Amino acid sequence: MQKGRLGTPCSKSASARYVLSFLFFTFSFLLFTSAALAQLVKSVETVGMTVADMDRSLEFFSKVLSFDKISDVEVHGGEYEKLQGVFGLRMRVARLKVGNETIELTQYLAPEGRPIPADWRSNDHWFQHIAIVVSDMDKAYQQLRNHKVRHASTGPQTIPATNKAAAGIRAFYFKDPDGHNLEIIYFPAGKGDPRWQQTSGKLFLGIDHTAIVVSSTQNSLKYYRDLLGLKLAGESMNNGTEQEHLNNVAGARLHISALRAARGPGIEFLEYLTPRDGRPAPKDTRANDLWHWQTTLTTDSAMNATQKLRAAKRRVVSPSVAVMAEKSLGFAQGFLARDPDGHGLLFIEK
Repeated sequence: MQKGRLGTPCSKSASARYVLSFLFFTFSFLLFTSAALAQLVKSVETVGMTVADMDRSLEFFSKVLSFDKISDVEVHGGEYEKLQGVFGLRMRVARLKVGNETIELTQYLAPEGRPIPADWRSNDHWFQHIAIVVSDMDKAYQQLRNHKVRHASTGPQTIPATNKAAAGIRAFYFKDPDGHNLEIIYFPAGKGDPRWQQTSGKLFLGIDHTAIVVSSTQNSLKYYRDLLGLKLAGESMNNGTEQEHLNNVAGARLHISALRAARGPGIEFLEYLTPRDGRPAPKDTRANDLWHWQTTLTTDSAMNATQKLRAAKRRVVSPSVAVMAEKSLGFAQGFLARDPDGHGLLFIEK
């Protein structure tokens, strides 16, 4: 017999049982914690941007890109101020649909925010866009040209065969009336979601993902994968003249990571390995600034989500969870947060 730490006799078998029990408890706790984190985000609900003139933006998205308007409301009051972190706001919010996906446009009737600076580039860390899938790149590009849409890329680019993960994909960046970057993307057979091959005679098919520039893939994975629970679906290294002219950044070499929730469009990281001179988002960015995007994520409990983010020392903009007396925006509770690079995330509980 030997004595335990507290001086009480214990057998080797008792000690072994204690160790096994402790390990089982620890393992169960880790599994529970991991499962809880994995369930934090249920879906990517929509992707939104702030616009200066709602009527102008509605005309652009409907006439040029074949989006259908499904709602258009005005809201104001203390809970909306809390939600977006903007005092004295009055918002007009419109939701539009293409295929199975939606976007949300928000015009701040008061107070108006700042415009997108003319010198901001595709490798600046504020950058975000949505990738709209097309059935025919040449026809889609001509549609944009017919409406005199501003180029961000020099023209449609085809990913070469040397990039096996993305070979044959065609893409083009352009701008909306406010200067937000948008992308049209074409997936050849065998690439992307198989549903993008089911065109039903339509030119614009849906939204595959929203892309964000990140300063560090690893830091962003800790946030989106490890904390929010999104799954890493694929990675690629993109470089060469096609990538340079797509992003319109000389010497562009990117580490691209695709993440997915259980439902909704993907979230794609764009880390510029070169050049490394992308500028961080302004620290004083507010939701009414025109460069503000917000990706809306559904969660089972907005209160639990905000507690997890605050416990992990992640930035939460809303002073507390906003509780909506009326579900004018389609949810009961929500709060605004920002990821490690300042991209807006609206967590909602329906």
